[in-house]
Amino acid sequence: MVSGKASVAETDIKPDDGQKTFRLHDRAVSARPVEPALYLVATPIGNLSDITLRALEILAGADVLACEDTRVTRVLLDRYGITTRPYAYHEHNAAEVGPKLIEALAAGKSVALVSDAGTPLVSDPGYRLGRLAIDAGFRVVPVPGPSAPLAALVGSGLPSDAFLFAGFLPTKDKARRDRLAQWATVPATIIFFESPHRIGATLAAAVDVLGADRTACVCRELTKTFEEFRRGTLAELSAWYDDERQVKGEIVLVIAPPDAAAPPEAADVDRLLMQLAATLPTSGAATEAARQTGLPRKDLYQRLLELKDGT
Repeated sequence: MVSGKASVAETDIKPDDGQKTFRLHDRAVSARPVEPALYLVATPIGNLSDITLRALEILAGADVLACEDTRVTRVLLDRYGITTRPYAYHEHNAAEVGPKLIEALAAGKSVALVSDAGTPLVSDPGYRLGRLAIDAGFRVVPVPGPSAPLAALVGSGLPSDAFLFAGFLPTKDKARRDRLAQWATVPATIIFFESPHRIGATLAAAVDVLGADRTACVCRELTKTFEEFRRGTLAELSAWYDDERQVKGEIVLVIAPPDAAAPPEAADVDRLLMQLAATLPTSGAATEAARQTGLPRKDLYQRLLELKDGT
């Protein structure tokens, strides 16, 4: 097994001519030939079942597989019976390995790039390789799939019509507060990555800079066994993640736009629907409820039917 910190000899890129198959439901499946290009392959952020069939075909069929840490990627490859040898490409060796991967593309080979988890190039050094390939005139192909920022956004319950992914906040308090101030008035939901030992300090800073009543969601261990979405105001979340609480796991912090109203409680929605239905037909009641709450009319219409049926 190649370690995550590859030696000079280990960074010699040799196209893989081994078995081009992957395992699916205990059955070996032949991977179709992969055309020459740089493939940016999204991989699971936790649950290894969150892999697409196309991603498996690319990982099994590519001539060269580059990854952030070979030990992490090997776990995924072993799960699906993929024998392709992974080569380490990370921020510490990018200057050396990047040109060699470009040489493989120039030789007409297919190169697949994965990060430790999620979609490559999002907050990782893969951006540089993608830029090199584009500048050299090679085809770059995204193979979409899992993404921690998007998983957090859709699970948070916060507005998703406009959002901004802002990566990691600075570790120093003043720099962190300055960065938060930059985004304070942006009319979009903001998504940050954060470490478990800094989430308390970050929330305290967010209360001061963005306001105690602004709604947010701390998304922890996405798609994993102990997945958690903790929603509330910044003040409530800051009180929960105080210095005394031990926090573990990877965290995505999602903060609502300025003046974004918290989503209404289900009981309040039901009460509103029944009040409107007393004087309006079902369709009209759903339309008016959608106007008042901002919730989808289709969902409100279905809910009102269930309420009328006593379910």
